[in-house]
Amino acid sequence: MAKIYDFKALNNKGVEVDFKQYEGKVLLIVNTASKCGFTPQYDGLEALYQKYKDQGLVVIGFPCDQFAHQEPGTNEEIAEFCRLNHGVTFPLMAKIEVNGEGAHPIYQYLKTAARGTFGNAIKWNFTKFLISRDGEKVERFAPTTTPAAMEDNIKALL
Repeated sequence: MAKIYDFKALNNKGVEVDFKQYEGKVLLIVNTASKCGFTPQYDGLEALYQKYKDQGLVVIGFPCDQFAHQEPGTNEEIAEFCRLNHGVTFPLMAKIEVNGEGAHPIYQYLKTAARGTFGNAIKWNFTKFLISRDGEKVERFAPTTTPAAMEDNIKALL
């Protein structure tokens, strides 16, 4: 079976990122949006990243505009918004789709590896996937789960 490390994606500057580089790290992958009620979670995600990055946590944001057009900007506009308004320094990828025929392969994998309560579709922005260092364990968290509420789960994997 595939692991997260078997995939590649473009970052927000259009450069291909091989997820093999994250092998041995704990990953927190989140589909994000700049104009969502959950957008303030960027602050909590950045706080977790700053607190645990030296222990091996990598937070990765995948902007997505599939939910009520809440991520209308370009990759550059999204990155600037995140940096200026939330101090984001964790990696941001290029805008993608997470559902449907155009769903990015990483999200096709994640949705299969950790199904949601009502099937595998992503229901909204800020659905979170926590992946163990070996890539074997994938845990899914709802958009309503704050980054702070996941801290114990993250510490257990570090």
